[in-house]
Amino acid sequence: MSSKTINLNDSLLHYIQSVSVQESEVLKQLRAETAKQPMAVMQIAPEQGQFMSLLVQLLNAKKTLEIGVFTGYSALIVALALPPDGQVIACDINKEYTAIAQQFWQQAGVAEKIDLRIAPALETLDKLIAENHSNTFDFAFIDADKSNYSNYYEKALQLVRPGGVIAIDNVLWSGRVADPEVQDNRTQKIREFNQNLAQDSRVKISLLPLADGLTLALKL
Repeated sequence: MSSKTINLNDSLLHYIQSVSVQESEVLKQLRAETAKQPMAVMQIAPEQGQFMSLLVQLLNAKKTLEIGVFTGYSALIVALALPPDGQVIACDINKEYTAIAQQFWQQAGVAEKIDLRIAPALETLDKLIAENHSNTFDFAFIDADKSNYSNYYEKALQLVRPGGVIAIDNVLWSGRVADPEVQDNRTQKIREFNQNLAQDSRVKISLLPLADGLTLALKL
């Protein structure tokens, strides 16, 4: 038993991945391809992806939202967890990285489940709201530009149904959020977002020390 979360070094992380992560071959291939990219650090960890897959299944989700696609690992693992009639609406602005994503979505046989919207995410979210999609999504994942986290969250909260979950990535920001000497704009934005979310009576939250920090917000 322990009253605090265990410190996670490289050997313990390797152990966790070795006894927990059950990645399909296409997911492994996508991670390997992403590792070649100059912004590979933007890739979510496999244990985080597996947790999100499990969460989507526990929610019996059919309709999900992703804000920030990169090379498509998170959208792929969610799509694989959805039933045959499930859907991911995926928002991004980068055609180069999402072209990699689409290649692997096709390879995995889930491309028809993923509706990729290439446009500023706030425009896509506003359009979904205008088209009467509010309160219809079971799950949303936010992993995009940090300066807009609060805006993305507010739109996602409107789109997710009561009882649905919003997952927000990078909320620990490599530990910089807890260092008062770090005062750059993105770190301050994440701190402000975390503080506001902790006081939001519209949701129940849990911040998990998983990968770079993942907050779950259950819409009431």
